[in-house]
Formats: sequence, structure tokens, C-alpha cells
Amino acid sequence: MATVKTLFRKCQLFKTNLQVLSSLTQQNGMAMYPSYYIEPVYKKEDQEALIKSGEFAKITHLPTKAALNNQTCSLYHDPLVALFTNYTMREGKKALARDLVEKAFESVKRIQLERYHRCTSEEDKAKIELNPKKIFHDAIKNCKPLLQLTGIKRGGAKYQVPVPISDSRSQFLAMNWLIEAAKEKDRKVRFSHQLAKELVDASNNVGRVVRRKQELHKQCEANKAYAHYRWS
Repeated sequence: MATVKTLFRKCQLFKTNLQVLSSLTQQNGMAMYPSYYIEPVYKKEDQEALIKSGEFAKITHLPTKAALNNQTCSLYHDPLVALFTNYTMREGKKALARDLVEKAFESVKRIQLERYHRCTSEEDKAKIELNPKKIFHDAIKNCKPLLQLTGIKRGGAKYQVPVPISDSRSQFLAMNWLIEAAKEKDRKVRFSHQLAKELVDASNNVGRVVRRKQELHKQCEANKAYAHYRWS
């Protein structure tokens, strides 16, 4: 019995020490690395820029944090595609989301190749973009809104006031609208194929998502009389 009580007291003491240590860690704002550890430079272009500027020699011997698992210098890694994959993911099924995005890019390639081979003149063929990642970036750029409406109460009434939108929020809305538009489809059509159609249309500045952005801008234009409520 004495041995069991001793072990129980040691476990309680160890638990108390862990709680104290975690509280001190939260107060100091340190998770794993001290504050003097620098962030890793994992992109090749950033490393080349540091070498050209002469700053690389200053940080060579400084302690550096370990790179995260999504921080890579691979030429095939695209941060925007990885972010879009995370937005597509549901219920933690990352492999399924990645497979859907890759199949959507494959469908984009097929659609563009069919258009390429249907063209008869070399000028028309030169205008067709065959890189699905370039089409994806153009689609996101064309779908990003510049303004949004926010509800502000004044005098017992709530007005929809147009306000500028941050770049991160605008990018999130563009991606979310593309995913929602791809889900609004016939049951016989696969999500990846519908997403590919939406990406191709958005890259050409047409389609449902571009119309949704334009409608939002029209609403902001119609409510511009309430814009002064933003500062009042």
C-alpha cells in the first residue's frame, strides 16, 4: 500500500510540474524554440536572393527552426494549390481532396488539348493555355472580389455598407465560390470534371463564379450611398 501511495503522489507531483511548465510556456510565448531562433529559408529563390545581397553569411551560424512538413523547395509544389486542396477537403480526407484536385487539373488539360487540336490556324493555337496550374492561377485572379458588403446598424436600421476587402479574404472567397459552383452540378457529373469546367471558364473571365463576383460589385455600387457609415 505504501508503494502504491508513493507512486500516486509522484504522479500527482509530475502532473503539477507539467501544468506549471505549460503555464510558463504560454506566458513566455514559446512553443518549441526560443525567441532567438530564426525562421527557415526553404525557397530556392529566397536563398539565392540572400546570397546575392550578402545576408546569407550573417545567418549561416544562427540557430534555425526546423522546416514544417509543407515547407519545401520542390519545383512541383504550389502553395496556392495546396491551400485550395485544404479548402476542398472535408472531414479530414486529405488524400481524397488531393486526388480530386489532381483529376480536375487532368480534366483541364484534356479540355484545353481538345480545343488546341480543333484549331486550324497557328495564331489560335498560340492563344490557348495548356498549363493547368497557369489556368488555375488565372481563374483565382479573375474571381477575386474587390469589395464586400457588411451590415452596420445606424439609428435602429441595418445598412449593407460596401467596404474594401483584404487580399487573403478575397482569395478565400474566390476559392470557396469555385468549390461551391463545382458542387452545383448534375448527379451524373463528377466533381472533378465540373471543377475543371469552372476553372477554364473563370480563366477566360466568364462563368458562374465571375458572374457572382460581378453581381457583388453591382450590389456594392448600388449601396455606395451608405459608404459614409463605415467611418461614422
